[in-house]
Amino acid sequence: MNVAIIGSGAREHALAIAISKSKLLTNLFILPGNPGTSKLGQNINLDTKNYTSIIDFCLENHIDLVVVGPEQPLIDGLADELISHQIKVFGPTKNAARLEGEKSFAKKIMKDYGIPTAAYEIFYKENYDAAINYFEKTKYPIVIKADGIAAGKGVIIAENFNEAKQAVEDCFINNAFGNAGNKIVIEEFMKGQEASVFAITDGDDFVILPAAQDHKRIFDGDKGKNTGGMGAYAPTPFVNNKLLEEISEKIINPTLKAMKDQGAQYSGCLYCGLMLTDEGPKVVEFNCRFGDPETQVVLPLLDGDLLELLYSSASGHINKNSVWYNGGSSVCVVLASQGYPDQYVKGKEIFGLDIAHNENIIVYHAGTTFIDGKILTSGGRVLGVTSIIKGNNLSIAKQICYDVVAKINFDGMQYRKDICDKALQIKH
Repeated sequence: MNVAIIGSGAREHALAIAISKSKLLTNLFILPGNPGTSKLGQNINLDTKNYTSIIDFCLENHIDLVVVGPEQPLIDGLADELISHQIKVFGPTKNAARLEGEKSFAKKIMKDYGIPTAAYEIFYKENYDAAINYFEKTKYPIVIKADGIAAGKGVIIAENFNEAKQAVEDCFINNAFGNAGNKIVIEEFMKGQEASVFAITDGDDFVILPAAQDHKRIFDGDKGKNTGGMGAYAPTPFVNNKLLEEISEKIINPTLKAMKDQGAQYSGCLYCGLMLTDEGPKVVEFNCRFGDPETQVVLPLLDGDLLELLYSSASGHINKNSVWYNGGSSVCVVLASQGYPDQYVKGKEIFGLDIAHNENIIVYHAGTTFIDGKILTSGGRVLGVTSIIKGNNLSIAKQICYDVVAKINFDGMQYRKDICDKALQIKH
């Protein structure tokens, strides 16, 4: 089977590693890929915003399956283009990807189908005064979200009126999130542990992968600005089998039914970002693709054949026995550039990658480039140092991970030192 992965980050590196192990694989192409994926298949330097060139490449190379990593191509309709040329694709259509692309659409679906989520209000750019009036009467903290896609950064938790007002000014007046911020969703603040659950689905049936927990804020103790994710671990002890059944029954099943009723059957990875509240699990957000960095810790915990799972899902008849949890545990620490998630510097040489190799470690490339024999930083999130061990022992997995983090270095490198501590605090 010839497979093409779309994307250039750590998520795509993780997908490439898992797919490269498949007995079904003939050739693997990564468009455009990164220095990490170059060892697993063939990187193809293609403009992934040019769908014609993607289609032409797939037809010329007899691609049997396209796996779309990032959300933007799915929201823009790449899956529809591929399907129209009889090319199988793992990832939802443009209509189905609205679950991530338009938060207001997702909230309405949840409201109409009784899917548990935070109470909310919607305001448009022209409703600036109404939003300010709302802030004068509401309880704090509250959550303000840009309606569209903002690379994981369009979510602000406001502790008081002044912070809420600033957040709306950033969206409506300063255009901090571009068109994504022309409409905002204001939600009640939910308390509890967060969890990320991936449901791989053909639109009717689904498989749930081991639950993970992401760490969105830039600094230890969940302080500072939201990022695309500073680290993750799996499995999370906050989600047991009983809770997974509840998530399936109250969230995943009704969401798939809702999308079918909308005439937008959902096929691909349905990412459920959840808050585990005292009233039960509630949806924080849906994503239309694998989460990043959760993918880096979830995929290594699967035995079986991931390609078989993705291909069967894309074919409309999911093989639920393709993969299974192998009983291990994994911790991922993201090494980020100085200044991230705001303006950051690029082009810093990365040292220590050669001594980071270890049978319990994968170093995923997130924002790197290879120039003149050197690997340099090229993104906000640069590397995902990830430990994988056979037993479910997050304490050991964390120690192994941070031991390797200490060996890697680039100018301005920043990272969190508390990844998976929430899980460790409840263990004993």
